[in-house]
Amino acid sequence: MAVGHRTRILIVDDSAVMRSLLRSVVSADASLEVAGTAADGASALSSLAMMRPDLILLDVEMPVMDGLATLRELRRTGHKMPVIMCSSLTQRGAKVTLDALASGASDYVAKPTGQANREAAIRALGQDLAPKIHALTNQYQSPQATQQPGQNSALPQPGIPGVQRAPLFPHAALPPRAQAISSRPTVLAIGVSTGGPAALDILLPALPGNFPIPVMIVQHMPELFTKVFAERLDGRCKLRVREAAEGDPVRAGTISIARGNWHMEVLAASRAGFPPTLHLNQGPLENHCRPAVDVLFRSAAAVFGSGVLAVVLTGMGSDGTLGCRIVRDHGGAVLAQDQASSTVWGMPGSVTNEGLAHKVLPLNELAPEILRLISRTHIEARELRESVV
Repeated sequence: MAVGHRTRILIVDDSAVMRSLLRSVVSADASLEVAGTAADGASALSSLAMMRPDLILLDVEMPVMDGLATLRELRRTGHKMPVIMCSSLTQRGAKVTLDALASGASDYVAKPTGQANREAAIRALGQDLAPKIHALTNQYQSPQATQQPGQNSALPQPGIPGVQRAPLFPHAALPPRAQAISSRPTVLAIGVSTGGPAALDILLPALPGNFPIPVMIVQHMPELFTKVFAERLDGRCKLRVREAAEGDPVRAGTISIARGNWHMEVLAASRAGFPPTLHLNQGPLENHCRPAVDVLFRSAAAVFGSGVLAVVLTGMGSDGTLGCRIVRDHGGAVLAQDQASSTVWGMPGSVTNEGLAHKVLPLNELAPEILRLISRTHIEARELRESVV
């Protein structure tokens, strides 16, 4: 955002109570301002020219025009600002929210439930929402705030219809030099957060049905959402996709997605001839997350050693960085999504800036690189090891 520009937020929700809660969260931050409110999608769309929002908070379920229809119309008509969906923690809410994320929404927040009073609800909502607003409005730039007449410096975000990406951060380092990978992967572990549903919707269907190694994923997402998310991906992928369950074997042919609110780790085989298994636990939050990418990565490294191929995709924060260091210490390989194709370059940016990524690639180049690494013969891997000694 331009210096001195307060981020303008448009609140769209048919509930007066929810509009009031969202207004309180926005008003509590001096760098944000409420551009306006609307009770349905049609009213919001008709007011865009007047309100000029930098970001929209959009309810999922509304009369006249619901959130998904509103989002699709926004993108169809060329509006580029980030959109955060406000969803109820229900199965229907999860399904519609995931549809919205695949249609160009940037992120989502769960509506507060079970708080003792209004102040507690505002506090809970603000802790979740405020960091997402800042991450998305630092990563994206509104035409009003950044673009001069005749200029068009924004980049399209691959895979996210109609979303405009800001240029790379002014302080971003030069692209890191690719590092040689000497190990042959025997397991693929993926960590992802903000922007993950849309990114995985591109990456995972590109893996063939005979993909020869197990795939495990930590996506930061509420408990109810992960089951719906796995079912959605299962219908789009050639591999079987399922929400992880306690004791699941870690085998090729299956993509296991960590259950929301549960860490997922790999346990070594109990006896010879049996595969490693998944263990779910509700241990302490790590990096303010459960499930945490670090938990998966370090446990995978302990079991699979140099066979781990860790991939860090779009997301806020730095979850996965410590895990990638452990993967590297065990001789494994690390790939990171590049900044230009990430919704938020927090997690992959942290891994990259720590020098842990062997390669930093656009989203649409990650699947080909994964397949290239896995299809290499043992002879090629040995020759590569010898060439870098």
